[in-house]
Amino acid sequence: MNLQYKYLLDGTFHVDSRVWIYQSSRLFTINEALQIEEMMNLFIESWHSHGAPVKGAAHLFFGQFIILIADETATGVSGCSTDSSVRLIKEIEIKFGVNMFDWTTLAFAVRDKSDNYRVELLPMVQLQYAIDSSFISADTLFFNNIVQAKEELENSWIVPLKDSWLSKKISFAKSVS
Repeated sequence: MNLQYKYLLDGTFHVDSRVWIYQSSRLFTINEALQIEEMMNLFIESWHSHGAPVKGAAHLFFGQFIILIADETATGVSGCSTDSSVRLIKEIEIKFGVNMFDWTTLAFAVRDKSDNYRVELLPMVQLQYAIDSSFISADTLFFNNIVQAKEELENSWIVPLKDSWLSKKISFAKSVS
């Protein structure tokens, strides 16, 4: 898996454009991904806020993360337009039998023996155990799905665990039994 995604983002969107990241409970199949791309394109074409079109974009990255972006310098996103984006994600959940709203499952980019990356999901309650057992380390790349702006998406979405908000919740020193 190639972790380069920034070049796919529209450079005409303001750096403060709002971002929403939804992580799937599993990798989508190619067929599902094609259907999701179509659903997202139709949504973006019809995304409005108080009757005005929203300058928006939607991406499916790494077969598992749906990212919605709204450039509010063009049109502000209201509660109703945000609700419509949530309805899209709920529709995807139902249609493909996935969970897109589980904020307690963390995603990491883990290297395999061939030096390729793959997404690994980990329940938050198992994070310290995974570190203590050397399944992940301070340098393991973490998908920081709480980023809220395009600039953060570009610079702080995939970061080493030690540089994330989670670093304050865990210890990187191996526990001694």
